[in-house]
Amino acid sequence: MDFPPPKDYSHLIFETKEDNTKWFHERGPLWQGQAFSLQIKEVLYHQKSLFQDVLVFDSEHHGKVLVLDGVIQCTERDEFSYQEMMAHIPLYAHPNPKKVLVIGGGDGGVLREIARHPGVEEIVICELDKDVIDVSKQYLPFMAKGFDDPRVKVNVMDGAKFMEENQSSFDVIITDSSDPVGPACVLFETPFYKAMHGSLREGGIICTQGECVWLHVDLIQPLVKAITPLFTTVEYAYCTIPSYPSGQIGFIIASKGGKGCKVPTRTPEASVQKELRYYTPDIHQASFVLPAFAERAIFGSDR
Repeated sequence: MDFPPPKDYSHLIFETKEDNTKWFHERGPLWQGQAFSLQIKEVLYHQKSLFQDVLVFDSEHHGKVLVLDGVIQCTERDEFSYQEMMAHIPLYAHPNPKKVLVIGGGDGGVLREIARHPGVEEIVICELDKDVIDVSKQYLPFMAKGFDDPRVKVNVMDGAKFMEENQSSFDVIITDSSDPVGPACVLFETPFYKAMHGSLREGGIICTQGECVWLHVDLIQPLVKAITPLFTTVEYAYCTIPSYPSGQIGFIIASKGGKGCKVPTRTPEASVQKELRYYTPDIHQASFVLPAFAERAIFGSDR
């Protein structure tokens, strides 16, 4: 697949005249009419990869920040909430996951969380943009340490092609994607979900980045409706994360067989739970309880 050359997002970095402080100002087509700003201490990296604009800066109050195509992907202050929920909801919902695939996730945060599961034997990642991996290893070691686990196998390639070549292979597939703009657009389309379904083993679970119920039900609802015939169960959960638009991000979670993922079949060992800062078995179940407007908008007016 051919991608257009990356755009320039330098205009999102500006310096105030009043006090000469430097800021990153996030604006985007998926959250029109609102913006989010972080004060910059130092720009650590800003280059264009083959696919996208890649920015890393040290902020005054949120630690290191990774930005792709002008959109914040993670901050050191709150990334754990997203990474933990993205990984542990499907993994603890599965009774015995042995082989896990991550699509995207080149910062390594999801890998870090998967590596907490000793029963997992193989962790495969497909990241299209090698620069994201390299930059994260250099500037974001608190997440990129996920690549250090010996069970991790890295493939710099298109995830859909990899899944086509590996049918019925994985117990859990996690798609840690950016928003549906640019190279990530295909990850929010039905054919990609068909590819995930084909690459799952029976009883397997997928978890994908599911946008925000405050902003994107017009994207979430048709996607959930389109993939419902494919999977045995399709559910929606969410977590809170201050640096994402509207302070919330969701997860589309679907199973190929089984009874759904709302109740964990396993729980973290005490030593693991002490290391986790967001995920608990209770918050696993609570994350599926949606506000009334979101439940109706995503799953139908009769709920």
